[in-house]
Amino acid sequence: MAGARALLRQCPLLLPQDRHGTAYEGFVTAQGRNFHIRILLPVDLQLKNARVECSWRLRRILHSYRHILKQRLHSCPDLVSFMVELKTVLEIALKNTQDLHIPRPPEYYSCLVRDLEILGWNRLAYVDTGLSTVKLKAEDSCGRQHLITLKLNAKYPTEPPDCLVDFPVPFAVSWMPQNSLIDIYNQFLAALESLKEFWDALDEIDGKTWVLEPENPTRSATTRRIAIGNNVSVNIEVDPRHPNMLPECYFLGADHEVNPLRTKLNNNMHLWDPEVSLLQNLRELLGIDFPSRAVLEKIDFARDCGICYAYRLEGSAPDHVCDDPRCGQPFHQACLYEWLQGLPTSRQSFNVIFGECPYCNK
Repeated sequence: MAGARALLRQCPLLLPQDRHGTAYEGFVTAQGRNFHIRILLPVDLQLKNARVECSWRLRRILHSYRHILKQRLHSCPDLVSFMVELKTVLEIALKNTQDLHIPRPPEYYSCLVRDLEILGWNRLAYVDTGLSTVKLKAEDSCGRQHLITLKLNAKYPTEPPDCLVDFPVPFAVSWMPQNSLIDIYNQFLAALESLKEFWDALDEIDGKTWVLEPENPTRSATTRRIAIGNNVSVNIEVDPRHPNMLPECYFLGADHEVNPLRTKLNNNMHLWDPEVSLLQNLRELLGIDFPSRAVLEKIDFARDCGICYAYRLEGSAPDHVCDDPRCGQPFHQACLYEWLQGLPTSRQSFNVIFGECPYCNK
């Protein structure tokens, strides 16, 4: 209920279309203009699997920001947070669209070229023909490559450019009229170093374990679904500000497989050592060795859905498993939900459907 009230405050024209909170339709407002939008959520209300539909006008305005919105769908904890991010991106997009029609004074170009020369042309990754969008590249102390996209308006440098980065945390720029691109770039480098431990921890996981989701993680992604065994995995969410602390863990798999892991985690939680890497801590607390990329192939523990016979369904891997130890067949949640809805023997309690396994009928 609190979430519904918060959403109503942020987007009073976006209304729920069903009692389960899986469909919303209405308008999002930015700069006094209303844009039609429709959001469809899966039954588990996970934003990463949501579908966003909008009017052709809004689609055209947000065309250059599609990848950013996809990242926000994966990183935002709830619909309210995503709508706040969407409105922020829309404000920026509308502002930049308007700026395209504002003639820039000669001082704008001379100032921009001077800043780029001081910064070094070797750091320039891209600039558009109107000199209003600039991408700068940087390398952190571990050799990772990063980009920052700067959207400059006609009043630069009196007003700061809008900065777009692939970070798991907001990137707030400190700016004064006498500042330049060099100041933003230095703040960007400082932010990269502040996130070093976070990326170190996730890079170790990506390099030494089999990550089922996300398939191609971005630098802003804070979650990893790590394979433990056949149809057993753990989904962790790492705090970017405190990457060496115990992450939020959610086990996926049959109860007889994941219950012992939950017990080990709860019993050994006090043994967590912030001085040891995230991956090593997980190994010791759970008393397991995660499947290694050097020894096993992904096919060894990633089985297809027993209903659609595919591994990926709209980017998601199977995340539900039959509890019968003799079966253990995995399914996509969407496939399983649709299957059980069609069975006359299934029963539903709130948003949970109970029924027989499509594979073993148990």
